[in-house]
Amino acid sequence: MSPLSAALAALRVYAAGAAVLVAQLLRRCRGDFAEPVFPRQPDRVAIVTGGTDGIGYCTAKHLARLGMHVVIAGNNEARAEEAVGRIRAETLSSTVEFLYCDLASMSSIRQFVQKFKMKNIPLHVLVNNAGVMMVPQRETEDGFEEHFGLNYLGHFLLTNLLLDTLRASGSPGCSARVVTVSSATHYVGQLDLEDLQGSGCYSPHAAYAQSKLALVLFTYRLQRLLAAQGSPVTANVVDPGVVDTDLYRHVFWGTRLVKRALGWLLFKTPDEGAWTSVYAAVAPELEGVGGRYLYNEKETKSLKVTYDQKLQQQLWTKSCQMTGIAEGSP
Repeated sequence: MSPLSAALAALRVYAAGAAVLVAQLLRRCRGDFAEPVFPRQPDRVAIVTGGTDGIGYCTAKHLARLGMHVVIAGNNEARAEEAVGRIRAETLSSTVEFLYCDLASMSSIRQFVQKFKMKNIPLHVLVNNAGVMMVPQRETEDGFEEHFGLNYLGHFLLTNLLLDTLRASGSPGCSARVVTVSSATHYVGQLDLEDLQGSGCYSPHAAYAQSKLALVLFTYRLQRLLAAQGSPVTANVVDPGVVDTDLYRHVFWGTRLVKRALGWLLFKTPDEGAWTSVYAAVAPELEGVGGRYLYNEKETKSLKVTYDQKLQQQLWTKSCQMTGIAEGSP
């Protein structure tokens, strides 16, 4: 990627973010930020990646409040134990726990899955939430560009390794669900199948947008494969909006300034950002429904190219090769 292309990628990302902020401001002025009411979820089990803070923490908290057994997957043990304690105190739920999982490490993901399966409990909801945003160029343990490796490939591998448990836990009329968190930046993302690692002129903005675009393509391909099998598992992708979290450390200084001064008005709170993830995880109207892009607890259209089945399949094939997964059906 040339310096000019990198600059244009940054402009596209910030323009997409600005458009979402305007929409959120108008929604707040209309008084539309009323917390949805969700049904209780007793005897159901969920895994939430990145559940130690931000949107992930609030997603885990909401699911625990609904009666779910929640497993938080994260790579910071001290922060995770603190999060578990806070959720237990707020929800009066004793079935919240932490298991170590570093999504930037394929071996750590495999160890996490092995430890989870040793518990001999079902899995009804997998929330692929964790991620990094616009970090400087660096690699994961396995040599992947960090946005693509952690945000996308880590969740690709985790989902595939847990599909057998999800299938065994779902049933007709009560499907297991895979919920994957993307963002509006996927609308300005470009997928370069010949250079998924951004080995040319690196742009953290382009890399972040590409990882979020890949998550949408992955979700649609996964749903097609599951539906072809008649599997009692559905896969949907959610867009939380622009949310006031700690992910903005590496963004343009002007964006941080706006967030500090007007975040209370323009940005969603982490709780508000989690609502669509919780909706996708538990809403009765989504029973048996997959392959949807959900925003503000409603279905909407994703970028046109995400519906390209050939591109979905090509990305899936490359992802299988990169993670060591047999391609076949999931």
